[in-house]
Amino acid sequence: MKGNAIAALALAAGALLAAQCSAPRRGQDSAAALAAWDVVYRVLEHPRCANCHPAGDVPLQGDDMHAHAQNVRRGPDGHGLYGMSCDACHLTTNLAGAHFPPGAPGWRLPTPRMPLVFVGRSSRELCEQLKDPARNGGKSPEQVFEHVAHDPLVMWGWDPGEGRAPVSTSHADVVRALRTWIDAGCGCP
Repeated sequence: MKGNAIAALALAAGALLAAQCSAPRRGQDSAAALAAWDVVYRVLEHPRCANCHPAGDVPLQGDDMHAHAQNVRRGPDGHGLYGMSCDACHLTTNLAGAHFPPGAPGWRLPTPRMPLVFVGRSSRELCEQLKDPARNGGKSPEQVFEHVAHDPLVMWGWDPGEGRAPVSTSHADVVRALRTWIDAGCGCP
């Protein structure tokens, strides 16, 4: 009985969070949402973002998005396996020099329970995933916004260290586009 009540509460909370994306705020329209989403999608597909959101349990690396060397795996909590934890090589800042391990606070992948796959997703699939708390790590639209706007690991994508191309759209532009997409009702193509 208690399990059913918790499940019902979780379902209701998910519906409430999803509703935050259903009604455009005054002055916003679906064309604005779709144009803004296109900016967000292009950023999420960039190697700086997509490398940590692979379809499987092997993170990707490099601008060519090849499988991570050293047989690295996601692990049960997204921090790697046993003696191969992410923070063994990925410190809180980039190491100096081309192709040395990059770093940012909290270096990790999403957990296997909620892998948040970006690689191979169409624009529509990724849009639907990002606005669905059941598939985005339990985040409301505002929490997704805060994650993109302020998380040091996300912001690393614009300062990835020597030998890596930063995200080509400015951080300010993607934050502005994400805000527009949310305010316009989170429309998907």
